[in-house]
Amino acid sequence: MRKYKHNLPISAIVFFGLMAFFSCEGTYDQVQQLNLSDERPIAEGQEVNLKYTDSGRLVTNLIAPILLDYSNYEFDYQEFPQGIDIHFFDQDQESTVRSDYAIRYGSSGLVDLRQNVVLTTADGNVLEAQQLYWNQRGQWLFTDQPYRITFSDGSYNDGSRFDANEDFTIFLSRNNQGVQRIVEPE
Repeated sequence: MRKYKHNLPISAIVFFGLMAFFSCEGTYDQVQQLNLSDERPIAEGQEVNLKYTDSGRLVTNLIAPILLDYSNYEFDYQEFPQGIDIHFFDQDQESTVRSDYAIRYGSSGLVDLRQNVVLTTADGNVLEAQQLYWNQRGQWLFTDQPYRITFSDGSYNDGSRFDANEDFTIFLSRNNQGVQRIVEPE
């Protein structure tokens, strides 16, 4: 009886390998879409302490217990389900924003702060609201929820909604009441 050796030539192995490789029709984008089916973030961060500097000077410090990054979605966003604490530094002055929940939409640059929102400006003004929107690109803040702003001199304003630029030099309030301190000129 004669024995036959079935050794495939190297070219046949390469051919079958290439066939297998090119038969996979998936692309990187399609593989990323698989992550969407289970609605999970592409990345998760714990005890986040992100610092942004400009020319070696600290400008912003973002602190959050949890960061969920959904930048793999068509309408990308980052979610902070356990809140956020942001410090802004401008020369020797510091402003802060805190909330129990936050979400930032990457495509639009809109930040939605919710639950126990407290914004403290460098000059001592304190804004409290249950929800506050921050348009980062337009440098504009607004809410359609009740709020209270307490000024550094003790005066305050309660209202149902407002629009303002980031430094509050433009402040449009609706349905408001409050106490203002007026200093008479000497």
